[in-house]
Amino acid sequence: MKQVFGIMIVLFSLVGCKAKKGIVEGKASDDLTTQKIIENHYASKSDFSTAYIRANAKYKDKNQSLAFSAEIKMKKDEMILVSIRFLGITMAKGLITPSEVKYYEKNGGKFFEGDYTTLSNWLGTDLDFFKVQNMLIGKAMDDLRKGKYSNLIEDKWYKLKELTDQQNVKSYSFEAINFLIKKQEIEQVQKNRKLIVSYPSHKEYREAILPLNLLIEAIQNSEKTSISMEYNSITFNEQLSFPYSVPSGYEQLFIEN
Repeated sequence: MKQVFGIMIVLFSLVGCKAKKGIVEGKASDDLTTQKIIENHYASKSDFSTAYIRANAKYKDKNQSLAFSAEIKMKKDEMILVSIRFLGITMAKGLITPSEVKYYEKNGGKFFEGDYTTLSNWLGTDLDFFKVQNMLIGKAMDDLRKGKYSNLIEDKWYKLKELTDQQNVKSYSFEAINFLIKKQEIEQVQKNRKLIVSYPSHKEYREAILPLNLLIEAIQNSEKTSISMEYNSITFNEQLSFPYSVPSGYEQLFIEN
């Protein structure tokens, strides 16, 4: 169960409002400096304080495939609350903040409380709150303004490759009109791990340009775990509550690093 609910809780949250027309994406053709690509990416609008989204999602690994719905609430830069439902029944709930991760799952009656170091070791991928938030709102997980990159045109996109981190091979691909991210990859070569996040399409909202759907693939050795998400209804800047409490009788889950 850890690969189902652990990954789903950590890799959830988005934002929204009534969508405008879909985004027209451009093909890279002109040579641009790395600095210009990064500036254009961060120029994409993202102006909201809270967000509420209802989503359909699918989870798949080598042993099982699941379809479920999710209710996701976000207070930008502060907290994300996720409720996962199957046939209308809440099967798991999680609350993540910059300092900690909490979740419980009905199947097995377990709950977890811990920090990102513990959870990153458990899932095999380095995570923190802002990486998760950025990934899900269609921004680069790392702050590109702090790194050094090579750039090239590949598969009609501008692609930046990290030059300063020898332990993790990172790359980011962008379309050529709004410089929306189309794919970001992090590979831990020595540990034979890779995280790939792909964004097939985007939509423009009054408050932001956001992914319409996304595909998250976590690969370790020859095993792949994937989550695909599509968004049904989205609202921005409402007054939201973030209720979270573990049902009585649940057993705490301790994770060995």
